[in-house]
Amino acid sequence: MSSDRRCVIAIDAGTTGVRSRAVFVDAPSLSAYREFAQHYPQPGWVEHDPVEIWERVRETMLEVIAAATSDGTEIAAIGITNQRETAVAWDRRTGRPHGNAIVWQDRRTATRCRELTADGALPLVRERTGLVLDPYFTGTKFEWMLANRDIPVDEHLALGTVDSWIIWNLTGGEVHATDPSNASRTMLFDLRDLTWSAELCGLLHVPIDALPTVMPSSGRFGITSDRCGVPAGIPISGVAGDQQAALFG
Repeated sequence: MSSDRRCVIAIDAGTTGVRSRAVFVDAPSLSAYREFAQHYPQPGWVEHDPVEIWERVRETMLEVIAAATSDGTEIAAIGITNQRETAVAWDRRTGRPHGNAIVWQDRRTATRCRELTADGALPLVRERTGLVLDPYFTGTKFEWMLANRDIPVDEHLALGTVDSWIIWNLTGGEVHATDPSNASRTMLFDLRDLTWSAELCGLLHVPIDALPTVMPSSGRFGITSDRCGVPAGIPISGVAGDQQAALFG
C-alpha cells in the first residue's frame, strides 16, 4: 500500500455486539468485533449497558485503525450504523448514562401503548409518524425511563438512540445529533416536516429539548475529540439505522 492511501471506518453497533471495519477502495477490508452483555431484568424486558457499548466501539475502532494505518494509510471519515429503536438517557455534564438502555425488543410499555390506543391516540401517531402504537418504538421507552428512574428533567438531560450516544462520545460531548432514519423510529418525529413533534412529545411527556438535532444521513456530525480515546480530528460523515444502511450492502 502507498502512503497516500485512505480508508473509511464503518461502525456497526448492533443488538449483540459492535463491529468496526476499515473499508478501502482497492483492497480487502479489515474488521474487529466485540460482543456485549444482554440484560433481562424481568420477563419481556431487554437492556444494554451504554458504557459497555461505547467501550466496544472504542476497542474495535482502535484495533482496525491500528491495522489500517500501520503503513501510513489515513482515515478519511467515520460512518455509523446501529440498532435503531433502543433508548438511551444520559447527563450532558458528566456523559454518564441514566441506567441501562432499553432495547428495541423490550415490551415493558405494552400496557401504556394499549392505553394510548384506547384513548384515541393511534390516528395522531399514524398521521405524524407513519408508525403504529407499539413498545417497539423509542417514544414510550423514553417516557418509561423518565417516570420510573431518578432522572432530573432539566437542561442537562440528553435522550437519544444508540447512534446519538456514539456520536456524543466520539465528539467528546460536543455533538448531540441523529439522522432521519433513526429519528423516524422514535414515534416522536413528524414525517411531514422532518422535525420533532411537540404534540407527540407532549403526549408522551418527553422534553423536546432533550432530543438530538436531526441532521441529514450524509451530513457532517462533527469530528472525533482527543478526549474520546481514538485518534482526534476524524470527520463523522454518515449515520443510518441498520435496516436502512442494509440497502447499501
